[in-house]
Amino acid sequence: MSIDKKRIAIFGGGPSNLIAAEFLSRYFNVILYEKEKNIGQKFLVAGKGGFNLTNNLSRDNLLAKYSPNHFFKNAIYEFDSVSLRKWLAQLNIPTFVGTSQRVFPKEGIKPIQVLNNILERLIENNVKILTKHRFTSFNKDFLPQIIHNGNTSVVHADFYIFGLGGASWSITGSDGAWLNAFKNVGIRTNFFQPSNCGINISWPQHIKKYHLGKPLKNISITIENKTFLGEAVVTDYGLEGNVIYQTISIIRELLNKNKKVIIKIDFKPFNSKEQLLKKILDKRYTSKDYSKILNINKLELSLIKEYTTKNNYTNKELFILSLKSLQIPVKSLRPIEEAISTVGGIDINELNNDFSLKKFPNIFTIGEMVDWDAPTGGFLLQGCFSMGYYAAKSIIKKVSFSN
Repeated sequence: MSIDKKRIAIFGGGPSNLIAAEFLSRYFNVILYEKEKNIGQKFLVAGKGGFNLTNNLSRDNLLAKYSPNHFFKNAIYEFDSVSLRKWLAQLNIPTFVGTSQRVFPKEGIKPIQVLNNILERLIENNVKILTKHRFTSFNKDFLPQIIHNGNTSVVHADFYIFGLGGASWSITGSDGAWLNAFKNVGIRTNFFQPSNCGINISWPQHIKKYHLGKPLKNISITIENKTFLGEAVVTDYGLEGNVIYQTISIIRELLNKNKKVIIKIDFKPFNSKEQLLKKILDKRYTSKDYSKILNINKLELSLIKEYTTKNNYTNKELFILSLKSLQIPVKSLRPIEEAISTVGGIDINELNNDFSLKKFPNIFTIGEMVDWDAPTGGFLLQGCFSMGYYAAKSIIKKVSFSN
């Protein structure tokens, strides 16, 4: 039953806007504008790398993954991973908890099916979806303007929701081109920077020649006294992988301050220095026995050789120190275009607690176009879904209260 046939205009076809459209369409007239020929392009691309819909962490532990987490508190508490899984189940998308608490669609369900099920619900709820309609600017009355087939028009609605994405994977339409439109109406924005990306390292020639593409499994990386567990892969430019993504916010901050960046790799995070040293203290063992006795692969040995001295390598105690804390300098982050996600966009200080703009309370900005951060592992999509739900609920409450 309709509360009031208010008109809601939504710009962008990403996950935050799709869930907002679904809840709002139960009560209002909803029109969704998408500048590409199809909606959900980045949603589909994200699914190619392992479709983590969310993470099964408890509410407080889930919240801790977001930065700044106070900004996400209301949204996560109102719509956490349990809520998201229930919503997906209503759309005939069953899920299961995999390794590391990551949540996936039931085996055999592809990203395109998830997107299509959401689209079917929107169509059932009479959401009008207009593709190839690009938001360009606000007019003198602060109303959004769109362009379609070369023609510019003004969009009139009671509430507006923008979920225009960040600035990575521009092939999917996430190009950050909307930034100036908000700047021009006095909304503070922050420049985009990469997040959840690889790091650039000047590898010695030996590493490049013999070890590209090889994994570093079950390692930990320490930076600025914070330690992260996971895996990485050696690439021609440096390192990529889930343990690297967890360090990016710290690396980015250090680079922004023009500080030297050193990561410390522990190849045996589940063994103490004492335990490892005890294994090789026998005088019969030399550096040639390290690999067999300590179960170290050729890549790990090569890295230690390249980033320590000969004395450090042959001295058993110094070798164990290197094995537990090998220091490798980082040059820079990979380009935004390659990043899984970005930080930057709408400054959170411009927003009310419900993600509406303080200067324009009937305009909401959600998803990756807002300046927040989270690691991979289901947290990025969960953040977008939570924001979309909370913005929708806030609009429903406002209309209910006014009535």
